Amino acid sequence: MHAHFKRLAGYNRWANERLYDCAAGLDPAALALDRGAFFGSILNTLNHILVGDRTWMHRFTGAGPLPTRLDDVPYPDFADLRAAREAEDARIIAYIDGMSETALDATLSYRNVAGEPQEFPLQPLIAHFFNHQTHHRGQVHAMLSQAGLKPPQIDFLYFL
Repeated sequence: MHAHFKRLAGYNRWANERLYDCAAGLDPAALALDRGAFFGSILNTLNHILVGDRTWMHRFTGAGPLPTRLDDVPYPDFADLRAAREAEDARIIAYIDGMSETALDATLSYRNVAGEPQEFPLQPLIAHFFNHQTHHRGQVHAMLSQAGLKPPQIDFLYFL
């Protein structure tokens, strides 16, 4: 599983780079336009992905920022958001690279955003972590099409 998660961490960074490269072609108003997605705009959805990643990375590592709201927009400026995304992707890769196969057999106890105690095996949580990113990147991909851009190919097979 460790090799699989390392591959997913690399894919995550690759897909994010491609989406951000495409989104960079939009002006701030187009990035912030509510397009009817769960988090409204491209900018808000990209912020949500980062907020979710930071929430999970804090749970996994006990370090780093811990957002208090899943709809928080810590980076209303796209350039700042992109820099934060790149740093978080590097952090994710370092975390996964630093894990041992036996560490993946752990159980993780944490509190959800409502403060309720949770406990799950670590492997499915890491799978959820990467799946969550993929889910919302798909929403951004669709919104980039709505904005008149040709979104990049981000299927996992293209990464491979």
